[in-house]
Amino acid sequence: MQLLNGIDCADFDQEEGMPMPQITALFAVIVFVGFSTAVRAEILKREPPLGMLKPGQIALIDDGSCPKGKIKKVIGGDHVKVGGRSYVERKRMCVAR
Repeated sequence: MQLLNGIDCADFDQEEGMPMPQITALFAVIVFVGFSTAVRAEILKREPPLGMLKPGQIALIDDGSCPKGKIKKVIGGDHVKVGGRSYVERKRMCVAR
């Protein structure tokens, strides 16, 4: 007799639960939603002003500053020079599209 948070596990029928097709459908929906939100990332024409990106927030910028086939990826910081509380500066890099 095993107890799970004070509940006797023998009280549960192991045959019952969510059927496999429902589990598969639920997993498919979760994966689809995850991919659809990743695909919808907005590409900006210019970099947002300092202080507009949250620390760690990622923005893709298509301003022509990167070589062909690449796009600028900017990761927001929180530097004291622009009113932030730490010394984390924005990071900029060119990444493949």
